Amino acid sequence: MKNSLHKTVASVAIASCMVLAVGCKKTADNSLNYRTAINDYYTAHPACLWSTPQKFPMQIDTSDAEKTGGFDALFNQGLLNRTTNEKKTMIVMSKQVTNYDLSDKGRAAWTADTTDPSSGNFCYGHRNVSSIDSSTPNNGDVGSTTQVGYHWAFGDAAGWAKAAGVQSAFPAVATNMAGNGAATKTLTDTSSGWKVTSPASAADGSIVE
Repeated sequence: MKNSLHKTVASVAIASCMVLAVGCKKTADNSLNYRTAINDYYTAHPACLWSTPQKFPMQIDTSDAEKTGGFDALFNQGLLNRTTNEKKTMIVMSKQVTNYDLSDKGRAAWTADTTDPSSGNFCYGHRNVSSIDSSTPNNGDVGSTTQVGYHWAFGDAAGWAKAAGVQSAFPAVATNMAGNGAATKTLTDTSSGWKVTSPASAADGSIVE
């Protein structure tokens, strides 16, 4: 009787270990691994103000409100220095221009571009998966893919990104800060776990996505 009981306990223990092993396996087909893969992607690709790196100092026609609006919002948050002067366009004509450059606070918040350190971006946080809503079936083999639908929140937001003026000038910031958005990512099952392989887009308000 004792031997039978021991065998039963041992079988249950082995089965439990197998379940745990499958659940913890990085390539397993489950919501936890999908969440981890997407969050890893967002951590590596934070949300930034511009879709392409910018270079400072820069000079803009003061009358061009569409361009100066965003930079003025950053000036109001102490990220940029601002000066104005007259620039000659012809021998007898001139126009007013606004000069913008990074302030000390701005340099501290600046993320230099890895391919060209003379340019960069203001990054202000990243999305986090709040729920996995759906996924398409896959065969569980390395190389298989799945489409994962999920909802996201936003975390680690910089204080300046919370300013109404910044969110008005950069609508993507307002969208991210509001959170509770829905998105879809394509994930690929690799030998080191699930990885996001969706094409890059500007939907997330970041440099690469």
